[in-house]
Amino acid sequence: MKVLVVGSGGREHAICWKLKQSPKVTELYCAPGNGGIAQVAQCVDIKATDADAMVKWAKDNAMDLVVVAPDDPLALGMVDALEAVGVPAFGPRQNAAIIEASKAFSKELMKKYGIPTAKYETFTDLAAAQDYIRAQGAPIVVKADGLALGKGVVVAQTVEEALEAVQAMMVDKKFGASGAKVVIEECMTGPEVTVLAFCDGATVVPMTSSQDHKRAYDGNQGPNTGGMGAISPSPYYTPELAQRCMEEIFLPTVRAMAAEGRPFQGVLYFGLMLTPDGPRVVEYNARFGDPECQAVLSLLDSDLLDILLACREGRLDTADIRWKTEAACCLVLASGGYPGSYGKGYPIEGLDQVENAVVFHAGTAQKDGQIVTNGGRVLGVTAVAPTLEAAIDAAYAAAKPIHFEAMTFRHDIGRV
Repeated sequence: MKVLVVGSGGREHAICWKLKQSPKVTELYCAPGNGGIAQVAQCVDIKATDADAMVKWAKDNAMDLVVVAPDDPLALGMVDALEAVGVPAFGPRQNAAIIEASKAFSKELMKKYGIPTAKYETFTDLAAAQDYIRAQGAPIVVKADGLALGKGVVVAQTVEEALEAVQAMMVDKKFGASGAKVVIEECMTGPEVTVLAFCDGATVVPMTSSQDHKRAYDGNQGPNTGGMGAISPSPYYTPELAQRCMEEIFLPTVRAMAAEGRPFQGVLYFGLMLTPDGPRVVEYNARFGDPECQAVLSLLDSDLLDILLACREGRLDTADIRWKTEAACCLVLASGGYPGSYGKGYPIEGLDQVENAVVFHAGTAQKDGQIVTNGGRVLGVTAVAPTLEAAIDAAYAAAKPIHFEAMTFRHDIGRV
């Protein structure tokens, strides 16, 4: 089969790496790809959000499957556009991708169907939002309604910080139109766990659990990022919790989407908080998380292509989905200054000296035969080992030879 993966990050590298292992994949492409993806797939110079060009290329080149991996093209309806011209696509249609594209929609869905989440209110008026924050006090969480590259959430420890956050989103347009509406919710406490799940519209099959590390600095300090590292499985996610989440969150969510006329086919991301009162939903995403994908797919012991086809063909209940009994750790090496401003184009050294790990490229490019930095999150060094502690040690050991100008990373992935 000829397969095209849409996207250019570490998640897409992991998806390409796993699809490359399938004997059924005869030709593998990625648009636009990056410096590392180019080593396993043929890169096509089309922006992930350029739906018209992507659909035309996929049709002209007779793709058998297009995997739409990032949130923006899903929200823009790329899957709908591909299917409309007869190109099979993996990912939720636009009316289902709204579960991530609008936090207000997802909160209202949870309220309507009794899915446990934080108490919240939605605002389009700045003064009303400010009054609510003052009345509720801190800590409190402020979220931009729309897509914001995983950075549109502020966990405010003070009322002043929360007021600054709504000002930045609603008035200063820090996230553009995504911040015109904000969701303000209570601050839940407890360990956070991510569970990615394959869905075919009716059946939901959770993957092995994972834990992302969002804050930029050690000790969970600093601004929110797209993710500085991930481990899988989460030590907090017991079989008993898994059963409870399936009954109270996963199945009700998939059934709710179907009942709303928005059947979800693709990967549904459940961001969970294990509160003293039980598991609650922090957020939904309509695709593989990044960097959770890198850790989780490293533990998949089945053919990913077979699973993706089963999802879009409505036969997930018969799919062969097996997981390794080992653990994985993905350590993100980032550009200094991320998630703020940072430099690009720095040569990356030591990639050929990495042992006992796979390096997934996130923000890299090829320039004059050299791999250089080209983003905030640059690499995801991912190791698999019999225990979580051993996987963490292996990821850090594997990262030691790698160097680029102003490189930064957290030293406590999997340990906080």
